[in-house]
Amino acid sequence: MNKHGNKSNRRFFRRRLYIGLGLAIAGFLIFLLGANPAMVGLDRSLYIGFVQTATFSTGLAILCLGGFLSFKACHKDADRIQSLAQDVGVRLVATGYLVSLISAMADVFGFGTQTWPALPFFGPSQAAGVVAGEIIIAVGFILYMPFLSKKA
Repeated sequence: MNKHGNKSNRRFFRRRLYIGLGLAIAGFLIFLLGANPAMVGLDRSLYIGFVQTATFSTGLAILCLGGFLSFKACHKDADRIQSLAQDVGVRLVATGYLVSLISAMADVFGFGTQTWPALPFFGPSQAAGVVAGEIIIAVGFILYMPFLSKKA
């Protein structure tokens, strides 16, 4: 490979890594804004409602996307080779996000503790579901880490 191709690949790697890290940080900040809006003076309610739940669910999705892009940029042959552990890791991240989203939005979807006439409420059982989903996401990211994969 010539000298210019290697420099171009390094720039592409850095750009991809910076975009992934930027998305992860932005997603974390949006997640924090949804989880605790009082940090920035936006808390207008005594309980966690639909807007807060939707905000931290969106932040979690952006955080997962940024983490995936960052780890993918760190993998040497990211566009061609992916190990079985990495495949499982990607699926666990997606499954964990769905567990978190469905748990958080259970009242909105109609199978939570609050039925239709009542306002959606984020309760302790939904919080436990979101934490379980976040643990699944963490396990998925641990499996996706590039240093755990070995070439055969």
